[in-house]
Amino acid sequence: MKTTRLEAFSDGVIAIIITIMVLELKVPHDTSLGSLLEMWPVFFSYALSFITVAIYWMNHHHLIHMVRRIDSGVMWANMGFLFVLSLLPFATAYLGENHGARLAVAVYGLVTTACGIAYYALRHAVACQTRDEPKLQELHRCMLRKNRLAAGIHLLAVSLVFVSTWLSLAILMLPAAMYFIPDKQVEKLIGETE
Repeated sequence: MKTTRLEAFSDGVIAIIITIMVLELKVPHDTSLGSLLEMWPVFFSYALSFITVAIYWMNHHHLIHMVRRIDSGVMWANMGFLFVLSLLPFATAYLGENHGARLAVAVYGLVTTACGIAYYALRHAVACQTRDEPKLQELHRCMLRKNRLAAGIHLLAVSLVFVSTWLSLAILMLPAAMYFIPDKQVEKLIGETE
């Protein structure tokens, strides 16, 4: 199988995930500003999830271009990643509809943790193919470290949900900020490998 086929399939699944999430944004029947302001939890959860999916999509795009061959390990790791990412629309809707309730924040945090772990497994499967390429191995080491940190932050947010849901939500935003801000070392390594 060519990497383009895997990438096209993944792009399609990710596009469907974003479409499902946006369909949860229901238009209020009241035309007052107050009715729009009441929707802030739903919009917040959508925006956070959209940014999360966008970051995964961009990183997935770069990662798939490093694949040397599509073997069963890469295919199954990719399917596992897409499976847990496909749970994000449910967690997003649940969080938005329940206005930051403890269980809703915990479910959202667990799903984002699972996404991070699944993406880590995918990166590891790809990294195993490039053992003889020092620059790619260095790139994978940097990114695997960042992936572990992000998953740890998500787990921390889940564990703090019983202390403060707002603190937990704030912590859940950290990995998105972490990936949103370009990592100069990673950008340099990507430039050297292309």
